[in-house]
Amino acid sequence: MDQILIIIFQLIVLLFSVIIHEVSHGLAAYRLGDPTAKNAGRLTLNPIKHLDFFGSFLLPLTLFIFKSPVLFGWAKPVPFNPIYLKNQKRDSALIGLAGPGSNFLIAVIFGLIAKILVGVGVISPLLIFFDVIIFINIALGVFNLLPVPPLDGSKIIFYFFPASAEKYEIMLEQYGVFILLFVIFFGLGFIFPIINFIYGFLGAGIL
Repeated sequence: MDQILIIIFQLIVLLFSVIIHEVSHGLAAYRLGDPTAKNAGRLTLNPIKHLDFFGSFLLPLTLFIFKSPVLFGWAKPVPFNPIYLKNQKRDSALIGLAGPGSNFLIAVIFGLIAKILVGVGVISPLLIFFDVIIFINIALGVFNLLPVPPLDGSKIIFYFFPASAEKYEIMLEQYGVFILLFVIFFGLGFIFPIINFIYGFLGAGIL
């Protein structure tokens, strides 16, 4: 299949996967009593509302130039105001979990469809596109679960921190971007085995 077509499809999948990821944060916040994302017009799949220069353009382009085995990125974070939450620490963790949870759900749905097609003997070029969707969403889910601010994993792990550890949370948030850049450029070798392991269960094995 034409490699350019695959790359274009990867970029489209990446774009809408990160948008669904962010909208899921907003929907979770809204269900937990916070209307901030809804009032900001962020509960929409319209890409214009969500695009982020670094996460949606610069990072994917850089990974493409350096021939990364997978393209990933993010959209503008959906705003939420913890003042509306009944249990700020717990609900913030749930909102954080909603994003990667949506990516894993997409991967599972397309993975089940791919497994069914392969199981009944259907070998189609369509499976390549399914595998792209599965792999990118697994990558997004795993990457965003890293416990590094501003990624969702930090909100989840902060839930388990005692109140006395607040100063460490603040320190991580201050230096999180630098840690994240270090992980992106030097730590992907530790992340890809996890992605590939999950893909081994869900994917059609075509990539």
